[in-house]
Amino acid sequence: MSARAALVNADEAWEPVSDSVLSRLSEAILSGDLKPGTKISEPEVSKRYGISRAPLREAIRRLEERNLVSRIPRQGARVVVLSPARIEQIFVIREAIEGMAAREAAARITDAEVAALKASLERQREASRETGSLAYPFKSLDTDYHSAIVHASRNEFLVKFLCEDYYALVELCRRQQRRRPERVHRSLIEHGQIVEALAQRDPDLSEMLMRRHVAAARKDVLAHLDPHPPKEKKK
Repeated sequence: MSARAALVNADEAWEPVSDSVLSRLSEAILSGDLKPGTKISEPEVSKRYGISRAPLREAIRRLEERNLVSRIPRQGARVVVLSPARIEQIFVIREAIEGMAAREAAARITDAEVAALKASLERQREASRETGSLAYPFKSLDTDYHSAIVHASRNEFLVKFLCEDYYALVELCRRQQRRRPERVHRSLIEHGQIVEALAQRDPDLSEMLMRRHVAAARKDVLAHLDPHPPKEKKK
């Protein structure tokens, strides 16, 4: 085997490992195990997962592309700390794009997808009652609900933009917020209204309700940010 072929095979060998590490680190960030501002120690993570530095650095690079971590010269990578201004920008974009997705979904959603959304809504209600409105399982169900609507739009670009990258950034915003049960309860009501608009195949109403829902979430997040957030290290 040539030296070039050996290098290619080595790259192919650690790519799946990189995917696995990416998934684990993303989960740790979005579940709150790795909080905003936390340094990601390469030696520690390498030891924990039993991997070399190459796939780990690739996973960190991909997290940086998704704006979940920032790499600082001579300091390493840290989970991103979002400023109020950046959080507002993220939600302004989300309101416009997800409103568009709801409009597209209203024109294309199937009866089976409507039924699945109603079932998802009931699971959210059950999770809110059983585990508490602020529990991670509830937040995961919330993201699943929104993702299902985006997929119902049948627009692959919306799916890629929102589901593959943007919702992770939205969850990072929530990690800097002091969540309140009353907002979660109101959110469930809004979710139900959106499902009914989609069931009626009403694009105008679906878009309006989704935009209003995201705008309310933005207002709540900004009004209840952690008063003592970690400080982002200067580059």
